[in-house]
Amino acid sequence: MSADALAGLIAQTRNPSVIGLDPRPEYMPPGLITAPTLAAAASAFLKFNKAIIDATHDIVPAVKLQCACYEALGPPGARALRGSILHARAKGMYVIADGKRGDIGSSAELYSKAFLGKTEILGERLEAYPAHALTVNPYLGSDNLDEFLKDCAEYGKMAFVLVKTSNKSSSEVQELPAGDRPLYRVIADQVDRAGARLVGKCGYSSAGIVAGATQPRFIKELRSLHPRLFFLVPGYGAQGGAAKGAAEAFDRKGGGAIVASSREIICAWQKLGTGDFAQAAREAALRMRNELRMAVCI
Repeated sequence: MSADALAGLIAQTRNPSVIGLDPRPEYMPPGLITAPTLAAAASAFLKFNKAIIDATHDIVPAVKLQCACYEALGPPGARALRGSILHARAKGMYVIADGKRGDIGSSAELYSKAFLGKTEILGERLEAYPAHALTVNPYLGSDNLDEFLKDCAEYGKMAFVLVKTSNKSSSEVQELPAGDRPLYRVIADQVDRAGARLVGKCGYSSAGIVAGATQPRFIKELRSLHPRLFFLVPGYGAQGGAAKGAAEAFDRKGGGAIVASSREIICAWQKLGTGDFAQAAREAALRMRNELRMAVCI
């Protein structure tokens, strides 16, 4: 099961963090983008990502790629996304595609094939963006979620379903009353039920949830209600999330969650005023690892 693979890498590195490879042109060091074209920017993104992966793969178990950063560059960006996924996998890292996909059943099936499954062409089954996990938008209902979980079961992948996100306006929808519970709890309950058949040896399901580090009281509540759900916790660092709040996502043994940070790590070179962006990212990743170790006691 994919949850077992992720839990194993976290245990191996003693580091429950994931680097968000969310590049933008303004995050690139001077000279890395060589021309004012989409192709040149995409080439720079891939070089940037590979350097950070090379500098951190021994200390960080996973990377998370925000698909929008690459889709904004069109076809060259798609190639940079795939190239980054393949390079991280080659270095032994766990790869989360942050696409927040969701659609009616037949379209959800294709989104799932793109990131979690395979597409059959003339008898050959091919991978487009071979991530280990994908973030999923659940608000189209259970037939949407079922399509992603089918591929999780068949291919040993993982789906992280949006439940309580880190953005300020999340309460406008996610905290709306839905019967006797707020909507985010209804969704978490649905994910827990749907993922019951995907629980691995680690005790966690390959149907996980997204709960933002900026929402610690909700994280604590959700962890108490759903002991077998694996938590992806974005929003650490630049978005305002701290190690103490993120620690609420972990169980008593320090397991069951992974915390994401993007700008705090990939833009560390800007704060330090250094041209060695990869080394700056490594140092920032080590600081995050140490902060989480202290907070989670691992």
